[in-house]
Amino acid sequence: MIGVYVHIPYCLRKCRYCDFCSVPIDETAGRYRSALIKEIALVKDKYPGERVKSVFFGGGTPTALPAEDLCAILDAIRDAFPLEPDAEISIECNPKAIGHEGLKRLFEAGFNRLSIGLQATQNELLRRIGRVHTFEEFFATYQAAREAGFTNINIDLMHGLPGQTQDDYLDTIRTVAALGPTHISAYSLILEEGTPLYDDVIAGRETLPDPDAVADMEDAGMDLLEELGYLRYEVSNFAKPGFACRHNLIYWHNEPYLGLGVAAHSSMVEDGFWVRFSNESNIPAYLKKLEKGKLPRAERILVNTFEQMFESVMLGLRLVEGIDRAAFSARFGCDVIETYLEAYQKNDRFGFWDHSDPAYLRLNRLGMDHLDSILRDFRERRLIDFLR
Repeated sequence: MIGVYVHIPYCLRKCRYCDFCSVPIDETAGRYRSALIKEIALVKDKYPGERVKSVFFGGGTPTALPAEDLCAILDAIRDAFPLEPDAEISIECNPKAIGHEGLKRLFEAGFNRLSIGLQATQNELLRRIGRVHTFEEFFATYQAAREAGFTNINIDLMHGLPGQTQDDYLDTIRTVAALGPTHISAYSLILEEGTPLYDDVIAGRETLPDPDAVADMEDAGMDLLEELGYLRYEVSNFAKPGFACRHNLIYWHNEPYLGLGVAAHSSMVEDGFWVRFSNESNIPAYLKKLEKGKLPRAERILVNTFEQMFESVMLGLRLVEGIDRAAFSARFGCDVIETYLEAYQKNDRFGFWDHSDPAYLRLNRLGMDHLDSILRDFRERRLIDFLR
């Protein structure tokens, strides 16, 4: 079974920190809907009978498109692939990009999980990062989503924002948790070169909290989220029991997924080989290929076994549960610890592993804080350990 990701690149306005493939909505939106539906029809024949256990509409802001367009795209996916009866069907939304009627239409069409981008409850912070909505508009959207029937709702939050204090961040968490969402994603701001916020920071027009303050903010936020009943199951994701995002777990378990839309990436098994491919990354090129009846592929590579193993480690160590050693062995014919013994032992000396369950290779909280350096050790040794 696979997951399906659908990329909608349109927004009401691009946020000041965003470097994703997204643009303000324009006259290409109608053609884009038609092109997406054509892409779905074309890939149907490549993966006959492939069952789908999750669908995720991301962006951009998917709800920048009319609800009827989104429903038509979901219907096309249903026509192309058998969906599991309990498939998780998620859609991201911006508080200002959809109202009660649109949310009701999405729920009736089968969308059963909503992800709302809030980031902070303080309007001044939202203004500084270029969000188009206020907290009050978010609250109205959240209430409308509940009234429309959505019970599985994620809210995105960010820390390390310009001018943000630890008290601001903790107040945001308390306010949001009081609404009772089933899932909270809590990310640190990443300052990306080429964004307006990056330019402002470099020019001294904006100042970010220093790294120690951001780390303290993150630690305090994790403690508070868990105190409020949101269990950390991945580096930046917290959920009520039973509400971890099933679609994202496909990525973190390194399972196959199909990406649709401009700049979408896929990881699939074709003719017994693991392949990764991506679509054209600009809208005109994407539309041009599909309007000529061609798949909008930009790149396709075979993923060798060594790289598959490392990716399974890289993604699996993001999870609090870690890597299931039996599952890794069944897939690759070797034990993950024995395969990467030097990297494992080096980081064991630093006290980064959680040894509570020998059936899993998992990091403790300290190890999670050093994930990037740990993964560098695993990458450096992935071939050396095999060639001995």
